[in-house]
Amino acid sequence: MPTLKDNVKQHIVTQLACYETPTDVANSVREEFGIEITRGQAHSYDPNSSRGHQLAQKWKDLFKVTRETFLEDTSAIPVANKAVRLKRLQRMADKAEQMRNYQLASQLLEQVAKECGGSYTNKRELSGPNGSAIPTETEVRVRYIRPEHRDE
Repeated sequence: MPTLKDNVKQHIVTQLACYETPTDVANSVREEFGIEITRGQAHSYDPNSSRGHQLAQKWKDLFKVTRETFLEDTSAIPVANKAVRLKRLQRMADKAEQMRNYQLASQLLEQVAKECGGSYTNKRELSGPNGSAIPTETEVRVRYIRPEHRDE
């Protein structure tokens, strides 16, 4: 198992904090730094794992800060942006039509319509005609039961 420099350790910790799997992290280290590490070695840099409990405090702190930032900032994830998703769906629909795969193109167009119509959100707006309030009518009925007819 090779001894890793701080820049490699930082890369591993930040990748794990962004919910990358140890296997993906090991592959990333091989591609970025040309260093072979096992997924177990990568996993040992996760302070939430049983292997990561002996991790140095600076790496635990980096993990915590990176994880919090990752969870709060969705702008770093391109597909979290509606415009990016629509652009990619447009490319896929065009490609499907070129390939004469009209069923796939139709499904992609349906997905675009749902995306534009807000089907993929939790936000729902209810309104009446022309955006006005929904008219409500309340009917109250009072029923009097004579004491001699009550069940005892």
